[in-house]
Amino acid sequence: MSRVIIIGCGGVASVAIHKCCQLDDVFTDLCIASRTVFKCDKIKDDLKGKTKTNITTCQIDASDFDALCKLFKEYKPEIVMNLGMPYYNLIIMDACLECNCHYLDTAAYEPMDVDEPVWRKRYEKRVKEVGFTAYFDYSYQYEYREKFEKKGLIALLGCGFDPGVTQAYVAYAKKHEFDRIDTLDILDCNGGDHGYAFATNFNPEINLREVSSDGAYYEDGKWHSVPALSIHQKYNFDGVGEKDMYLLHHEEIESIALNLPEIKRIRFYMTFGESYIRHMKCLENVGLLRTDPIDFEGHKIIPIQFLKALLPDPASLGERTVGKTNIGCIFTGVKDGKEKKYYIYNMCDHQESYLEVNSQAVSYTTGVPAMCGALMILKGYWNTPGARTVEEYNPDPFIEALDKYGLPKTETYDPVMVD
Repeated sequence: MSRVIIIGCGGVASVAIHKCCQLDDVFTDLCIASRTVFKCDKIKDDLKGKTKTNITTCQIDASDFDALCKLFKEYKPEIVMNLGMPYYNLIIMDACLECNCHYLDTAAYEPMDVDEPVWRKRYEKRVKEVGFTAYFDYSYQYEYREKFEKKGLIALLGCGFDPGVTQAYVAYAKKHEFDRIDTLDILDCNGGDHGYAFATNFNPEINLREVSSDGAYYEDGKWHSVPALSIHQKYNFDGVGEKDMYLLHHEEIESIALNLPEIKRIRFYMTFGESYIRHMKCLENVGLLRTDPIDFEGHKIIPIQFLKALLPDPASLGERTVGKTNIGCIFTGVKDGKEKKYYIYNMCDHQESYLEVNSQAVSYTTGVPAMCGALMILKGYWNTPGARTVEEYNPDPFIEALDKYGLPKTETYDPVMVD
């Protein structure tokens, strides 16, 4: 039996909660903690009579270290699953260290205020020395590795789909398919249609900051930065069809380049429709993607947070979204002295996800791996302490769990390559 705290109650957290409660022999006690406790209570009520998991709820401010420690010490969880905003990763990690519990999140740390002087100075130094300009990176959380090692605790970083499953696919390919991996292209396709003129399929604040930032890829030991959405390809995705995809920077490129330095080139592509790009560019041009505070009628507001309040809640998109996602990794490399290609991916249906857990597939493909990552730790399959990313662990039990609990893999040895 295990006691678990889930921080957050958005779309991803809702999926993870439902999936944890399907494994009520492992996740026997679950506390859902969020600023908006009424959302926690609603999920608890929805699951009443459907699970043996003992669910409690509470209100928490994830930026309040003392409040986090009070909750953790009272509830005594084995693991805290941070499924809220990545702004709070570090403070929740600090609280886990203080209270001797494992930690898991689904996205790399980034600051809420990108103009804060101390952070900005370090950021500009990193841009100059390393070469990519994204606000999110693993450097802050990697500094926790030794702290967690000394306590015998695991901090599992980025255990969603991408990052998360994509890194497990890399570790799986290295273990079973290649002696040496030469190139890696990560392709993230959402072929869903929600019917709105404009909406984001995960947190608008994070999504729009990510997509509007410069892209980057890793090649021959160096980072190469390119203007946002300047590299564009078309690709025909299994189960979805031909889609436009754009090169972005993504955090798993950073960790894979560090942990598998043999790979000569790593790129990440995500699909977007013309309408999405057009709307985003318009919002950016009028200043609604700004992250710095502005004065509005005597109040300080952050434009992108105001925009988030206007846009549809991603958690509300499930019932109206149709179509599939297709996310995976295409490799080239060498096995037994021969050149080889390999593609491993997952397809997930939006309506099937909604029927199972009342959520669209983008949240499903993040929430299921989060549950599976916690399962790996609680069952002892992953037990090396420290702040680590998914590719540092044995991929086999994790991928077996994904296959079993909703995200089965598909493999092909003759994929169409990306130019």
